[in-house]
Formats: sequence, C-alpha cells, structure tokens
Amino acid sequence: MRPLKNKVKNEICYNLSTTSFHFDCDRIEPVPFYREKAGILEIMAVYAIGDVQGCYNELQKLLETIDFKPGKDRLWFAGDLVNRGPDSLATLRFVKGLGDTAITVLGNHDLHLLALSQGNLRHKTSDQTLEPILSAKDRDELLLWLRTRPLMHQDRKLDFSIIHAGLPPQWDIDTALRLAREVEAVLRGGGYSYFCSHMYGNEPRLWSDRLEGMDRLRFITNCFTRLRYCTMRGELALREKGPPGSQRYGCLPWYEMPGRASDSARILFGHWSTLGFRQARNTWALDSGCLWGGKLTALKLSKKKPPKLVQIKCKGHREKKIEAQTLWSLS
Repeated sequence: MRPLKNKVKNEICYNLSTTSFHFDCDRIEPVPFYREKAGILEIMAVYAIGDVQGCYNELQKLLETIDFKPGKDRLWFAGDLVNRGPDSLATLRFVKGLGDTAITVLGNHDLHLLALSQGNLRHKTSDQTLEPILSAKDRDELLLWLRTRPLMHQDRKLDFSIIHAGLPPQWDIDTALRLAREVEAVLRGGGYSYFCSHMYGNEPRLWSDRLEGMDRLRFITNCFTRLRYCTMRGELALREKGPPGSQRYGCLPWYEMPGRASDSARILFGHWSTLGFRQARNTWALDSGCLWGGKLTALKLSKKKPPKLVQIKCKGHREKKIEAQTLWSLS
C-alpha cells in the first residue's frame, strides 16, 4: 500500500478496504541520550530492557540494580510491556508515568491488548492477564498512550535502533523506519479500529513494495512484532518459534539471513524468549524469559563502548508449555 500524499502538508490517505482514512503522519522525534545543563552537554545513561510482560516487581528490582535515576537516565523498552505476567496494569501505568524518560516500542502482546479493546476477541484466551487494564478507570488514557507508541525507535547519535521482533532481509534501516511510520499513522488515526479488526494472519509472507491495503500493513506489523525466522527465499516463517536449531530445514534466524540489508545497523530486539540474551551480527536479543523463570535483561548503551549487560533472576509466572500454542497473539 503506497501512501498517497495529499495537498495538505503531512496528511496521507490510505485505502484499507473500501473506506479511505486521513490522518496526520508527523515523524516521532527521538528522545536524545544527552541533555544540556548550564550550556554543557551532559551524557545520560541509556538502558535497553527486554520483554517485561506484566512482571512489575521484577522490573522494579532491575531498576534498583542499575541504580536508575529518572531525572537523568533513559529507558528503552523492547515491547510487550503487558500480558501473562501478574501485574500488567501496574507495569503500563509505571512506564507511561515515566514520560519522556522512557521509550517503548510496540510488541505483539501490546497490539493484542489494543485489539481486545476494539472488540476483536478472536484470540482471547484464559492465560491472558489483560482484563484489569480493560476495566481500569484510566483505561482510555492508558490505551491512547499505548496506541501512540512507535514500532521502531532510532537514535542516530547513539547509533542504535530498537524493535520488538525482527526485520525482513529486504529492508535497510531507513526503509524499516519509513514503513514503521505507515502503521503508526494508522494506529493513531481514523483507521485504528479497522486495523485492529483485520491485523491477524500470516499472509502475505514475502515483501513487495507493491503490497497495498491491509496486506501491506499486516506484513509490516508481522515483521516488527512477530518475526523470528525467514526462509532462504526471504519469506516470513512465522510458525517457527523455537530456539535456533529447532526450525525446519531452509529457515534461518532473521538476523542471520545472507545479504540482510540492515546488516550494518546496530539493532536491539526482544520477543524471542527461547533465544535468550544473544549478540550476533550487529544485533542484541534482549528477551531472556523473565516471565518463564529466566532473567530480565538491561543493556547499557554507548556509542563507542561495547554495551554493558545487567540481568536479574526471575521466579517465573508461566510454564513453558504455553509457548507451544499457535495463536497469533502468543507468537
């Protein structure tokens, strides 16, 4: 779906089905990793944090461990703030309350929450822990904040980008940013409810810039929030969810794809608890399975120094067997 520029500045029109939606598509300005104090640039500490999924107490413990200073430091969250853990509501309120101190990208569980709020119950299951948010008195405020989060954040000065899941081999980093903005604009605009009702599905599997409508939006969304493996043809292999070595023949982790166009960019991602923390080919995997009794990971970022790893052990709130379910919202 190619956006059609209107005469009105920054307004884009998408035809999602038979209805056209118009909305403002201003670019999100990145929060800098420095601040000016008395005319001097003061470097802040920036920490990237893996999937929290409602594990509020573990998040607080991690922030104590890194000696997080809200007035000075910055936090980047790799998405999936909510679902399955014991306190998604407190987690969402806390991160929202951090204001510009925190940046979070959207994950598949975050989008699932938004879909439920719009009446799409297609993948609602008993193991989910989202009802306290949906029945909270500040529900509308929380959901409005969540739907305006980005799918991708980049800080060019720090030379890092963060996403929830992965990028297909065809996209360089600038293409990924541009396509992320397309979906973000829909989430913020008149097409929001329609998108939430039609985002589920595994098709299409192969990228083409000629994709239009929900096919285009769904492919972009699946990359940023669900991708782990690609086939050697560059298709999304969304049914593959286990650790490297468990996938079917002909599939590779997205970050190991030969000729990956984003190979030169430093990318942080979450989503893949069975992968755990891993650094490979200019990427850092941050989901170390806190929900499942693994660890919650923070990575202190620096432009010139290697990232510094900090982890805490987590007691776990779910058994691993749930991971085998094939529902879209859990993948």
